[in-house]
Amino acid sequence: MGFRYCVAVDLGASSGRVMLAEYDPTTRALALREMHRFANALQKKQGHACWDLDSLEAEIRTGLEKVCQQGIQPDSIGIDTWGVDVVLLNREGERVGLPIAYRDDRTNGVMAQACRHPGKAEIYRRSGIQFLPFNTLYQLYALAQQQPTLLPEVAHALLIPDYFSYRLTGNLNWEYTNATTTQMVNINTDNWDETLLAWTGIPAGWFGTPTHPGNIIGHWRCPQGNAIPVVAVASHDTASAVIASPLAGKHAAYLSSGTWSLMGFESKTPYTSDAALAANITNEGGAEGRYRVLKNIMGLWLLQRVLKEQAVADLPDLIERTRALPACRFVINPNDDRFINPENMSAEIQAACRDAGQPVPDGDAALARCIFDSLALLYAEVLSELAALRGHRFEQLHIVGGGCQNALLNQLCADACGITVIAGPVEASTLGNIGIQLMTLDELHNVDDFRQVVRDNYALTTWTPNPDHEIARYVAQFQQKRQKKELCA
Repeated sequence: MGFRYCVAVDLGASSGRVMLAEYDPTTRALALREMHRFANALQKKQGHACWDLDSLEAEIRTGLEKVCQQGIQPDSIGIDTWGVDVVLLNREGERVGLPIAYRDDRTNGVMAQACRHPGKAEIYRRSGIQFLPFNTLYQLYALAQQQPTLLPEVAHALLIPDYFSYRLTGNLNWEYTNATTTQMVNINTDNWDETLLAWTGIPAGWFGTPTHPGNIIGHWRCPQGNAIPVVAVASHDTASAVIASPLAGKHAAYLSSGTWSLMGFESKTPYTSDAALAANITNEGGAEGRYRVLKNIMGLWLLQRVLKEQAVADLPDLIERTRALPACRFVINPNDDRFINPENMSAEIQAACRDAGQPVPDGDAALARCIFDSLALLYAEVLSELAALRGHRFEQLHIVGGGCQNALLNQLCADACGITVIAGPVEASTLGNIGIQLMTLDELHNVDDFRQVVRDNYALTTWTPNPDHEIARYVAQFQQKRQKKELCA
């Protein structure tokens, strides 16, 4: 058998890439080649934070054309992106309204209103999805309230990866893993929840039935004239990243580390108990009927903003300077809403420390130390919540994605969580995207088969916890204080 060539379009909040995968069915060797990389950033339009969809589409097409210019005939193409954001189309398939991003402030106060009616417990019972102020459920409610005259113009609402697939193929699709991030898919039916859709005030007809990963949406015709299948992969980038996480058994957790940090575990059944609701745990859709039981953590978004504001060009140097500073002098809650999209992240972190009566981090290294320590502490808290939910502690934590290259943060995570950390692969979302394509092409059997391919082709690094590190002692002291409070209660 000859080589298989698959193209992954992988879009993140800060950058995008078009990657070519070469797979040898005989040896099961899998190699990635970056064909095109480009920046992505929010833009202000008419007072709103928006995505530049036209620019992103042009970059995607440039990347695909570069593949074809190499004389390679790809067997398939797949697209994965972030979740929750939608693009509105009219009956002619043209875009209407602004492509407003989830970090826009139009949803301020909407989630609190929803928690009163239809009610927090009711929304969670129906969707099983974590409460985040920018979920599509609240975006669409805000749209209906703030722009009612726009609604009659709209015929379809597509999530971001489905929009770009539509632009390549002319065919509409609503991929399941990304659809679940909206908080509008019923967890029992895998279809849109009529009650939640009705609450938003938008027509249910905007959405078609969600389809699970692995179907061919249509074909993109390259400049040379060849028609290439466009596959509906697990189009939420975290869903793709989890597919590529080489999880070792049922007691392994994952952490997809990038702009966002997504920590969780796989399960054949969702967790929607009162304890899961209290911990704000999400049950997002995955491949092969596996739920991604996880929690969203603000992640390296804070660092990305600080790097820009502090004009840091040499990240490895910053990390080494950060390593030399004492741990846990400044601690924030990275998931505080104040960090979603502040005017100045550095100033916001300093204000949060000041408000908590802590020393104020001054300079890029101190700010980075605050971010790394705070993330590691939050990782430990979330891992503990997840272990309590499933009734069994985790034995390993697999960190994948771009953030797994940060050796300091990996070690802090191992120390704070008291668990062995296995880092890699870096390009997890791209690899998971490719994995579904290879399954669709009948080259691989299932997700477990693909994970073995990942183990065989990509080096992994192990980090062992150090119980004597300052951050480990900080966690132990915190746990002791909490236990005393619980005993007194």
